[in-house]
Amino acid sequence: MTNFDAPGARALETARVRGAQYADVRFEEGRTERVEVRNGDVVTLADETSTGYGIRAFCDGAWGFASSPDLTGAGIDLTAARAVAIAKAGASVAARRFAQAPLERYVDSFETPCETDPDTVSLGDRVALLLEAERSLHVKPEIAVGHAWIDLWRTDKTFYSTTGSRIAQALRQSGSGLAALAVGNGDAQQRTHPGDVGLYQSGGWEIVELAALRENAARIGEEAAALLTAPQCPAGTLDVILGASQVSLQIHESCGHAAELDRIMGWEANFSGTSFLDPAQLGTLRYGSDAVTIVVDNRMPRGLATAGYDDEGARSVAADIVRDGILVGFETSRDTARTIGRETSACVRAQNWQHIPMIRMCNLNLLPGNLPFEALFEDVDHGIYMESNRSWSIDDHRLNFQFGCQVGWEIVRGRRTKMVKNPTYAGVTPQFWQSCDAIADERSWTAWGTPNCGKGEPMQTGRTAQAAAPARFRNVQVGVGYN
Repeated sequence: MTNFDAPGARALETARVRGAQYADVRFEEGRTERVEVRNGDVVTLADETSTGYGIRAFCDGAWGFASSPDLTGAGIDLTAARAVAIAKAGASVAARRFAQAPLERYVDSFETPCETDPDTVSLGDRVALLLEAERSLHVKPEIAVGHAWIDLWRTDKTFYSTTGSRIAQALRQSGSGLAALAVGNGDAQQRTHPGDVGLYQSGGWEIVELAALRENAARIGEEAAALLTAPQCPAGTLDVILGASQVSLQIHESCGHAAELDRIMGWEANFSGTSFLDPAQLGTLRYGSDAVTIVVDNRMPRGLATAGYDDEGARSVAADIVRDGILVGFETSRDTARTIGRETSACVRAQNWQHIPMIRMCNLNLLPGNLPFEALFEDVDHGIYMESNRSWSIDDHRLNFQFGCQVGWEIVRGRRTKMVKNPTYAGVTPQFWQSCDAIADERSWTAWGTPNCGKGEPMQTGRTAQAAAPARFRNVQVGVGYN
């Protein structure tokens, strides 16, 4: 990791001389690698690096931000001066001022635990893995497109502040997946593995191995082909069991974005809308059943957003959002948390050095229950088990939603029976989570990562996680759009 102590000190001193009451600077060196195979051909070999820094300045109750890849002394001075000028401009027109300069000081470091450094795995071995897995998808002539991929990220960042913080972090994130598209019988159906976008977690090459692409490819191909002739999912009010990756997406869309306090306060409405929640509901709103506890935990092993500190220099913590079904907290920054009399949940992240940090959902997890996965089926008289997202729609208050999954199996008298295609379900967020009466235990609990969460304007892409196990929901509207 590059030592940025001298450039960091210069950035902070320039900001102070220009009139900032507080400033911080975040230097980042990022590397992104992607290998992608489609129908026997290598279609993507990407290896990109980026280095730069972003400076936040605080003046008279307002924030300014500026970024640059120019690491010269003159470049740092210019960027720091621009950040201060933006903060002063904001302060000159602000009708209300919520911000305060932070007081905390941390001198610390964090490094993602990594069993196998991806750099020790040759490009040839990476390509060979994907080619073999993709080839194994083609178990039936109906498989028209096979697809397999690997993504690797390395981010080294150092944060400095005028309170004396110096925080060095070395983050490693990895992911991979495969998909089979089957065409025939006047239809097209797709199956993916693991989950709907692949398995993405913090760590090294061991995360790619954990996805077991070779071992699951033939099954995924078989299921994609079988869906072409499977009957449509029944429609009606039925019990539903969702696979863990679908529960993860349900958390992301109907809980994660809804509980971002900047949305709730109306500070952010781009891309994912606002929220139906209100701070006055804390401690009173029944968000779900007693079985539902959802926590932010940015220290979680293998969480895709796991880090020691967020991008405004706050230490990662675990904090409740929903406890035993009751709304008790939000995803917050220092400034937003202060407005409701709370401490930050350290959920402030930027896509990279070019972007201003904002509230993100980071690692938002549904805690596991105490039933083995198969026990979820035992007292379902008639229902549907659904796996892996295919489509989703949710209103801009994160309240009314409709989701479609890739595959379903009908449940009759406690047993999974025939495969069904195009399974969909719909609901209203609190009522849906209140219908959750059972969650599988920790043996089925996985830190599902989302590598492409969008927020803001200009949009930033964040890497989040929603750890989940399969869960059962009673009396759900099923078969929407196929009645």
